[in-house]
Amino acid sequence: MMRQMSALTPSPWVTRFAPLIAAGGEVLDFACGNGRHARWLAGRGFRIEAVDRDAVALELLAAVPHVTTREADLEVGTWPYEGRQFDAIVVTNYLFRQRLPLLLTALAHGGVLIYETFMVGNERFGKPSNPDFLLRSHELFERVSGSCTVLAYEQGEVAEPKPAVIQRICAVKGHAPSLRLPAAMP
Repeated sequence: MMRQMSALTPSPWVTRFAPLIAAGGEVLDFACGNGRHARWLAGRGFRIEAVDRDAVALELLAAVPHVTTREADLEVGTWPYEGRQFDAIVVTNYLFRQRLPLLLTALAHGGVLIYETFMVGNERFGKPSNPDFLLRSHELFERVSGSCTVLAYEQGEVAEPKPAVIQRICAVKGHAPSLRLPAAMP
């Protein structure tokens, strides 16, 4: 039997690696959608910048303590985070390759990148199925490893919360081989 997860349940990948974020740090929840990670992280004392193009979803986050919202089209126009640095960046179920280098620039030295999204093969299970929104094999690792220490990386088929083919990575900006890994996901 597959475990049902609420639309507000944070990803186990995010919850596993969140303890690596500096206490009270500023986190960018990029393409935050309904804000499941912004809410969860804010509840643990982090200061959150939640950005998405969905004004209605952002309105629902407006009253959450420690969350600042920003409505922005993340694929066109001026990069909204020029000159900003974050202690962590969280991205789930979203890919726009052209912004990935800018995301890495917005990550402070020692900052944590927690990223999880779909890859080629996911078209068997439905959307996204457009190759523009599916990572190629090892793509996330290759794009991140030049500027970050990769602490954990996975790719492949998962059954929960629904069948999908994904890649996920946790990396720290810079090269810090002495970091302690948090406990594995249950």
